Amino acid sequence: MYSTQVTRRIDAPRPVVYRALLDGDAIAAWRVPDGMTSRVHEFDGREGGAFRISLTYDEPTATGKTSAHTDTYHGRFVKLVRDEQVVEVFQFETDDPELNGEMTMTTTLADADGATDVTVLHEGMPDSVPAADNELGTRMALDNLARFVERGERGTG
Repeated sequence: MYSTQVTRRIDAPRPVVYRALLDGDAIAAWRVPDGMTSRVHEFDGREGGAFRISLTYDEPTATGKTSAHTDTYHGRFVKLVRDEQVVEVFQFETDDPELNGEMTMTTTLADADGATDVTVLHEGMPDSVPAADNELGTRMALDNLARFVERGERGTG
């Protein structure tokens, strides 16, 4: 198992970014790497709340962790610090023993010259998921988050 950490500056205030981390519709729009589509099956954005999400590859030749072209994961919010931090524990829905087990994703928000630095720390990632792929997917999702909140699509009021 390994950990990765990615940081991205987003031109939006922390409360706006924080709300986008806890809104199921927002998650469906931004927490999806390029070349995939997202489906939020369940989402309860509060401490102790559960979620279940599927990411499906657009390319028919891509291989998913749960089914032929899909990665489905479920988990729960274990710690929420308003406008500062979201800690999620999740696991892939798979029979593959190399992909089983809980992973932790901690998203931390910090003020940065009128913007917000968003740091995503993944811990407990299975070795069978290449670290470079995990980092690239996280960067893509953070780019999507930046576009999402900078355009004011959600949570500005």
